[in-house]
Amino acid sequence: MRHNRTKVIERTIQEFKQLDHLVSNLTDDEWKKPLPRPETKDPWTVKDALAHITHFKADVIRSINRQPKPPEVHGLGETEENRLIYRRWRDRSPEEVLAWHKQVQKDVLAALKAAPEAWFSGKDRKPDWPFDLDGHSSYHRVKDIEQALTKTERRTASKNSRSG
Repeated sequence: MRHNRTKVIERTIQEFKQLDHLVSNLTDDEWKKPLPRPETKDPWTVKDALAHITHFKADVIRSINRQPKPPEVHGLGETEENRLIYRRWRDRSPEEVLAWHKQVQKDVLAALKAAPEAWFSGKDRKPDWPFDLDGHSSYHRVKDIEQALTKTERRTASKNSRSG
């Protein structure tokens, strides 16, 4: 499938709005909510998931600009790169991660607008390309962040209904 700048930008903005709406007004406790993850994986929170999403969105900028991967991620597998992101961001504040999320969105849109047309339509790609701008974000937004936040709401509602 061939893509075009307009559609990629529309999808990128649409997913950002949904994710940003979800995370922009979280409480400190909500940022710390654990995600449903296997024991063999790092114990992510809602904040860690946003850092993860943002890292890979920023990586698209590198791709657009035809820059090499940073040396620290060269040769790493998926699990090792995810662990690097986790370690890099786990001790930072939610405000810092949220600011980075918003800045990367601005930078991504600027890079998409400046990208040569061939970057979009130069070859056949999967329908969800570039995956890290919307598909990957949507996956973690729904599967991880929304699920972690919804579990809390269900437990609270259940406790409230029993106590009343």
